[in-house]
This record gives sequence, C-alpha cells and structure tokens, in this order.
Amino acid sequence: MQAVGDDEGRAVAVPARVRRVVSIVPSLTEAVAATAPELLVGATDWCTHPADLDVVRVRGTKNPDVERIVELAPDLVLANHEENRPPELDALRGAGLAVYVTDIRTVDGAFASLRRMLAACGLGEPAWLAAARAAWAALPEPAVRRRGVVPIWRKPWMAVGSDTFTGAVLARLGVDNVLADSPQRYPRFDPADLPEHDLVVLPDEPYLFTAQDGPEAFAAPSALVSGRLLTWYGPSLLEAADELPRALA
Repeated sequence: MQAVGDDEGRAVAVPARVRRVVSIVPSLTEAVAATAPELLVGATDWCTHPADLDVVRVRGTKNPDVERIVELAPDLVLANHEENRPPELDALRGAGLAVYVTDIRTVDGAFASLRRMLAACGLGEPAWLAAARAAWAALPEPAVRRRGVVPIWRKPWMAVGSDTFTGAVLARLGVDNVLADSPQRYPRFDPADLPEHDLVVLPDEPYLFTAQDGPEAFAAPSALVSGRLLTWYGPSLLEAADELPRALA
C-alpha cells in the first residue's frame, strides 16, 4: 500500500498497482475510460461517455449504491467534492474502501487535479490531457468581455453562482458571470431581477434548455451550449476549447 493525497488533503491508501476502479462522477469516468478503460469496473447511471462504456452501474452521483460498490471490491473509488455527498463517501470509507476525492473549480485546476487523480490510479499523463492543456493555453485573450447569466434549472429558476468550474470556463472565454458574487454556488433567481447582462448561456444539462424552452424568458440574446462541454472536466476539455468559443460567439 501507498498513501496518496487527494484534493481535500486526505491521505488515501491505495495498492502499488491499481487494478479495479469505480467512478461515481461522469467526468472522472470519462477520464479513466479514455486513459485505461480496463481499470473501470463500475460507474454511475449518468456516466454517458464514452458511449460504449460497459461496466456495472451503481445508480447516481447523489445516491450511489454503496452495497453494490463494496461488492465490486474496487482498489479505488473516484469521487468529487461537489458531485458526491459526504454520507455516502463516509459509508464507502467505513466499508474499508479507498475513496479519492477531487475538487475542481478552475480550468488550470482541472488539469492539475486530473493529473493527480490519474497518478493515484497508477497512470501517467495521457495525450488527451496534454492536448487539452495546450488547447486552452493557445486560446486568444477575448477582445471584448461580456456579462452573462447561466441558468441550470427552471421551476424554480436556478443559475450558476460563485466559485464554480462553469464560471471559470466562461471567464476564460470572455463571459463574466453576473451572479459570481452570490453567497451560493447555485442560487435561485427571478429572470426579471437579474443584474445587467448581455448574454444568457443555456446548457442542455442538468435541465435540457432548447430554442423553444428557455430563451423566451430573457430579453438578452441566448446561446445554447453543450452542458458536457461547459461543466465536465475530462477529455471534453479538448472539445470545449474548440467548440465553446464558436457556440458563444
């Protein structure tokens, strides 16, 4: 066994060679599947990438099937500070499993965190991660900055607030979140009471906004974007660097 530190500062005991991994975060599932798919033995129902992923499903990020995960006898369980809840993570630890928690809130932080997480799995930096880092570094400084709001749900309306990976992605692309000073990471809001803004960014997850469902509630122009490219941190980062600037133009 060796001890590795996760993003929350915990020492996680993992074997010298990790052979079995359960991921309860879609982004991390995709990252491992793109790097060493043979390691994955379990993932959530929401782990949709890659499309041909064939592993045991262990329910969702907020309600993982702890008993089923324990039965899979993983060497390592991959989790995330925002996506997963402490009671389930504590239950997994209490069952004797090694749980590695990531905490990703910036673009550069994503690259560093993913590299550490993959290293905990016994993996070196993959080509896709190096390419994603280079792609984001090569993006030009935005000529004009815009003020945007990023709804993630309606009935009730909720949006991206403070200290989020999504807000950091948009900031790198020249869109400043008008709710970035909210005391909440995902506050409720009234479209009529928003601060001044000139762009509404509407992702297709977790709420599926469409051209017919979302833009009509706002006076400012809307941009429909892939929620995976806006909120996931993994191989999608390479696609995001290419596609999001065009989607937001």
